[in-house]
Amino acid sequence: MRTLIQRLVAVAVLLGGVAAYGDTLDSGDSAWILTATALVLFMTIPGLSLFYGGLVRSNSVLSVLMQCFTITCLVTILWVVIGYSLAFGGDGNLVGGVGKFLFNGVGEDSMSGTIPESIFAAFQLTFAIITPALIVGGFAERMRFSAVLLFTALWSLLVYAPIAHWVWGGGLLSSDGWFGEWFGVGVMDFAGGTVVHITAGTAALVAAVVLGSRQGFPDNVQPPHNMTLTVAGAAMLWVGWFGFNGGSALAANGDAAMALTVTHISAAAGAFTWLMIEWVRYGKPSALGAVTGMVAGLGTITPASGFVGPAGALVIGICAGTVCFYATNFMKQKLKIDDSLDVFPVHAVGGALGTILTGLFASTALGVFSGQEAISIPTQLGVQALGVVVTLGYTAIGTFIILKITNALVGNRVSGEEETEGLDLVSHNERGYSL
Repeated sequence: MRTLIQRLVAVAVLLGGVAAYGDTLDSGDSAWILTATALVLFMTIPGLSLFYGGLVRSNSVLSVLMQCFTITCLVTILWVVIGYSLAFGGDGNLVGGVGKFLFNGVGEDSMSGTIPESIFAAFQLTFAIITPALIVGGFAERMRFSAVLLFTALWSLLVYAPIAHWVWGGGLLSSDGWFGEWFGVGVMDFAGGTVVHITAGTAALVAAVVLGSRQGFPDNVQPPHNMTLTVAGAAMLWVGWFGFNGGSALAANGDAAMALTVTHISAAAGAFTWLMIEWVRYGKPSALGAVTGMVAGLGTITPASGFVGPAGALVIGICAGTVCFYATNFMKQKLKIDDSLDVFPVHAVGGALGTILTGLFASTALGVFSGQEAISIPTQLGVQALGVVVTLGYTAIGTFIILKITNALVGNRVSGEEETEGLDLVSHNERGYSL
């Protein structure tokens, strides 16, 4: 009898320790999110900076690098002051509160699940940085530097922060914001199909329309000046995306492992599909097509990454390469819209496609193509589509209003002479290359 009591006491102590451990820091989870945070920042500087820099003219390459670098600095400051609080502070459905103003309460001992809140806030900051940096591709080579900074500040607080709160920010590590309550199931967005890619792509499209085309578009626009930079930047994006999607599990667990795996599969499938379509249609595959297809595959798998399996990711990547290829051609050849670096057809179209396909391939009812979620496919598809429409609409209206404000205050577009001279000298009195 005494032995039985001792065993029961031991079990009780063990269970109590396990329960307590669940509320304390997990070093494995923390180490992974520390790493993922560095990877996602690596996506913007240097990854996206080089990717975009190689695609513009040689006399504007430095301006693109400066825009991405300075956006990183500006958004960081705004995030500390109020951005984090608006996105993840408070319990409001539409926007957070001001309780996390200046990272109030974020100390060494404050926790967010099994990781320190400080690294959770820093990880989310890297998402807030890359999103407005992506928009640079929509107005490259023709927007004043002062307008870029003012637009970034307003857009980050008025568009990005609310949408991040709708999808992820009903509370730390929970998805019970406005989007999370729809029809009892909520929008499924694991790593930012709506929050990052649809918002950035839509904003880039609106900016391209409001600012107008570059000189010579579409017939006499110079090709990318340095594809070596672009391919190098694309490779950095591919590697960094493992932190982007895998880190969104906020733990070193099966979700993170699967998210990383399906991210790689979709990127490879998107790149290979795009270059094969080019090969058949134009006779030769291009490096630009391969890296653009890769980004399409990455953006499209992002919302689905923690929910789908490998076979589903393969299909999503193939769909991404195909749909985004034709969307890009339609934008430039039919609509004649100068979204300079194809942000809308790659990121917004890819993000929307991935968000919708999540409602299908996340299901456990598809055999080898199954994901990990026991969902009703028709209901989830409807919720996913509604999330896409609301995100597109809010972002488009908000971006248009912000651009009108920036134009009234500082003027959005450089003059024709300044555009011809190149923004490196006009905006920064420096050259990207020594003559």
